[in-house]
Amino acid sequence: MSHFDKVKGYLGELGLAPASEQGDDELVVVHDEQRGLSHLIVDCDDPILILEQFIFALGPEPDPRVLLRLLQMNRSLVHGAFVVDEEGERVLFRDTLQLESLDLNELEASISSLSLALAEYAGELLSFAKQPAGSE
Repeated sequence: MSHFDKVKGYLGELGLAPASEQGDDELVVVHDEQRGLSHLIVDCDDPILILEQFIFALGPEPDPRVLLRLLQMNRSLVHGAFVVDEEGERVLFRDTLQLESLDLNELEASISSLSLALAEYAGELLSFAKQPAGSE
């Protein structure tokens, strides 16, 4: 069984049916409103599994206080982290796991970490998302 098939099987066991799938790229996208998952990308990029979800746009000149707060939030996350994309304009949740040793509990813990972070910090994240770019 390929890593991709194993990951899809685990997602099924967790009740997460792929909303879309790109088999050639070994990538699926899942949604689960109750868990706060919206376009969660699950990418088998051997040797790692990448979990990534868009959280909000920062704009071209992000407020340093928002970036500091995101780093502070990361301290409480058990798995994954809030990250900024290469252009510095989008905040994502991202976690990476080793495919070779991946098990159901590890994948579930990573997804639960995202769900808990979104629930715990929903108000702040929403306020950050509503801020105009570069506002002080």
